[in-house]
Amino acid sequence: MIDQHLKYAAFKALHDADGAFAMPNPWDAGSANLLANLGFKALATTSAGLAFSIGKRDSAAVLTREEVLANARAIVEATDLPVSADLENGFGASPEDCAETVRLAAATGLVGGSIEDASGQREDPIYDFEVAVSRIRAAAEATRDLPFLLTARAENFLWGRPDLDDTIRRLQAFEKAGADVLYAPGLPDLQAIKAVCSAVSRPVNVVMGLGGPLYSVEELDRVGVKRISVGGSFARAALGALKGRLMK
Repeated sequence: MIDQHLKYAAFKALHDADGAFAMPNPWDAGSANLLANLGFKALATTSAGLAFSIGKRDSAAVLTREEVLANARAIVEATDLPVSADLENGFGASPEDCAETVRLAAATGLVGGSIEDASGQREDPIYDFEVAVSRIRAAAEATRDLPFLLTARAENFLWGRPDLDDTIRRLQAFEKAGADVLYAPGLPDLQAIKAVCSAVSRPVNVVMGLGGPLYSVEELDRVGVKRISVGGSFARAALGALKGRLMK
């Protein structure tokens, strides 16, 4: 197995290099091995894919931190590639919860992970601005001496709050709080993606396959995207193909 610090260096180098790169999302060790053999340079876990595979709903209120990190460890150990993890909302509302989640994630061999500003509460789905920023600041401070790239997620567009200005404001604040990568899943079009990339100076992740328009790596690279993930799309495709085969 490759040393975690070497994986971190390789992962950071992908973010520092010219051009966008694709980082697909396996949901278990087998799919991780398959994607590694297809030539990808890094992988990311998917909470949705994990939830599908164990018959649960994709939610930090349903998936436990222990389940998510055990799945991440299996993926880390399946290949020599750098792996980043979907760490939901940090599995707790407090900044301390986010910091502890990041420390535990690094202990599994992960070299990156994302913390989102979604609360998981439908009546109040997005953390207040100052709370959201304090959570990212605590997570970033926890990574200071760890081989770990922190991704901060602004979830407005996934929770029926299509406010691009507030999303950009949050990402800019997350950058100042110490996040290494910025991510706003669900942006509606290339113009919005370009606006986000132009508003921040850290690498930006986008997700393709959630719905809406699809763009090529070249198109996304031209507007400033650095990293492209697919979320639970591959898991959905695999399960959809199985269902289709069984129903014939």
